[in-house]
Amino acid sequence: MFNRILIANRGEIARRIMRTARAMGIETVAVHSDVDAAMPFVTEADHAVCIGTAAARDSYLRQDRILEAARASGAEAIHPGYGFLSENAGFAQAVADAGLAWIGPRPASILAMGLKDAAKTLMQQAGVPVTPGYIGEDQSPERLQHEADGIGYPVLIKAVAGGGGKGMRRVDDAAAFRDALLSCQREAAASFGDDRVLIEKYILSPRHIEVQVFGDTHGTVVHLFERDCSLQRRHQKVIEEAPAPGMDAATRAAVCAAAVKAAKAVDYVGAGTIEFIADGTEGLRADRIWFMEMNTRLQVEHPVTEAITGQDLVEWQLRVAAGEPLPLTQDALRITGWAMEARLYAENPVTGFLPSTGPLDRLRFPDGVRVDAGVEEGGEVTPFYDPMIAKLVVAAPTRTAAARALAKACSGVEVWPVRTNAGFLTRAAAHPDFVAGRVDTGFIERHADTLIPDTEPGDAVAGAAAALLAEATGTNPWTALAGFRSNADADGRVLLDIGGTRVLAEAKADPRARAARIGDQRLLFVDGEAWLFAAPRSGADGGAAAGDGSIVAPMPGRIVSVDVADGDTVTRGQRLIVLEAMKMEQALLAPFDGIVSALKATDGAQVAEGTMLASIEREDG
Repeated sequence: MFNRILIANRGEIARRIMRTARAMGIETVAVHSDVDAAMPFVTEADHAVCIGTAAARDSYLRQDRILEAARASGAEAIHPGYGFLSENAGFAQAVADAGLAWIGPRPASILAMGLKDAAKTLMQQAGVPVTPGYIGEDQSPERLQHEADGIGYPVLIKAVAGGGGKGMRRVDDAAAFRDALLSCQREAAASFGDDRVLIEKYILSPRHIEVQVFGDTHGTVVHLFERDCSLQRRHQKVIEEAPAPGMDAATRAAVCAAAVKAAKAVDYVGAGTIEFIADGTEGLRADRIWFMEMNTRLQVEHPVTEAITGQDLVEWQLRVAAGEPLPLTQDALRITGWAMEARLYAENPVTGFLPSTGPLDRLRFPDGVRVDAGVEEGGEVTPFYDPMIAKLVVAAPTRTAAARALAKACSGVEVWPVRTNAGFLTRAAAHPDFVAGRVDTGFIERHADTLIPDTEPGDAVAGAAAALLAEATGTNPWTALAGFRSNADADGRVLLDIGGTRVLAEAKADPRARAARIGDQRLLFVDGEAWLFAAPRSGADGGAAAGDGSIVAPMPGRIVSVDVADGDTVTRGQRLIVLEAMKMEQALLAPFDGIVSALKATDGAQVAEGTMLASIEREDG
C-alpha cells in the first residue's frame, strides 16, 4: 500500500479522499491555488503545495505543476477526484510515465469511453443495448436530417465530445431540425473544439439509471448495484438515490450484467459508472433501458452506493491502484436499505438559480446526516470554482423513510448571507410525486412552480419572526403599543421588516423556525430558507418599490461591462450593465424608457448582492 498520495483536486472530494487515506495510515498531499490556501482541504492535508493562481487553467489544470508537486513531496500516487483532470487520458499517461501510480482507470479505457460515438459503437460490438440512433462519419446536414427522419421524432442531437448538457438539442419535428442542428454544432465547436454530433431517439419519459462498476488488475469486474439520478435541472443532477425506485430483481440483474459487460469491453480497472437512459412510461423494463455513456472516475453521488452496500469506494480505489484484488466478490455484495443525496449549491432559485458568492457567516448542518462539505463556517464561496457547498446524504430502511429524512435534513440547513437551494431541495424531497417514486428527468421542470421558494414571507414566517423578535427584545406583542387603536382592542400584531418587506404579523411560534443573531442582524431559518428580520427603522421607506427604476445587483459578482453613462437616454429592455459570477453573465436591462441617473457601477468592480448600481428616471418625471 502507498505511504503518501497526492490529491489533484480541491474542496469536498479532496477532503473525502483524505478521510479514507487517514484511516488507512496514508499521508496526503494537497495541491491548491493561491485563493484556496486557507481552505479546509489544504489545512487538513499532511502536506500542501501551491501550484498557481485562482483560475483553474493556471492551477488545477496545470499538469506540469501537479507532477512537479508530486515529485517534490515524495508522493507515490495521484488521485484525481472528479472533474478537472480526472478523465484526461493524457494526464493519466503522464502520471504513469513519471513512475507514479494513477488512482483511476488505464489511459486506454479513458480514451475508449471519452467520445460518445466511439463508445456507443464499442458497446454495440460488445452486445450492450444502446439507444436507437445514428453515429457516423457523414456529418452533412442532409444525411443527419435523413437519419433523424428515419428514427422518428422527437430526437436528440448531441455533441460527440459533449458533456454537462452543452451541445444538446431536442427536436420535435422535421421542420425544426436544420436550425437546431446548426445551433448545436456551433455550441459544440465553441465548448469542445469539435462540432460533430450524433442523433438519438428522444425518450419521452426518461429516467437516468447508472450502475457503479469496479475492476481490478487481476481481470475481475463487479457491480455495486444501481443509482437513480433522474432529478435533474438543465441536465445537472440535483438529488440522487440508490437503489432505483421501481427496479425489480430481474431488471436489476439484466442492467447490472450489461454494465459489467461494458466495463470488461474496455479492460476496466478502478471505479467507473455506466450510465443508462430508461423509458419510464411503463415502469423500468430491461428491454427499455439503453447505454448512454461511461464516466471513467468516481462520481459525485458515490456516497449513496456506499450507504446501501456498506463499502468505502475510495478505499477500494486505493487498494486496486496498489495492485490488490477487489475487496469483495460479486456474491458477497448486498443492498441494505435506501439512501439519498442532495447537492447543496450556492445559488438562488428565486433569481433563476444565479450563483451566490461571498462569506459564510453562518453555515450549520443538521445532526445525524452525512455531510461531505468543502467549506466551513467563517469561510467563503468564491466565484472561481464549482458552487457546490456540500452533499447531504441520508440512509433509512425504506425509500419513504429516506425521502422524509432528506427533506428534514435539507430543511435544517442554515446558511447566511450566501443564498442556497436548500429550500428548493426541501420542497423537492417532500413533494408527493417524489415520495411516491414518480420521478423522471422532467420532474423539476413540471413542478417548478411549487418547488421555487416564495419571494415574500408567508404567514408562518411572519408569525415566527414576530414571536422570535418579541422573545429577543422582551416585548409582549399583545400589550405593546405597536397594535394600539383608540377606542378599540389592540389587534395583537406588530410591524416587521422581513427580507425588505414590511408586514403586520401576529406572533405565532413555529417548531420549524430557528433564530440566529450575527452581529446586529437577526435571522430566521425556516425549511432551508433564511430570512433577515427586524422592527422597521423609524422613518424608513421600506426599500425601493418594484418598478421604481432602481437597478440593483441580483447576485454578488464582478461588473464586466457598463454600457451607459449618467444622463443617457435609454429604452425599455436596453442593456445597461453586465455582471459576472462563477463564469455566468447576467445582463441588467432598463425596466422602462427613461434617463440614467445615479450611476455607481464601474468596470471590474466587485459588488455584493443588492448593491445599488444605477437608477432610471422616467422622462416624464
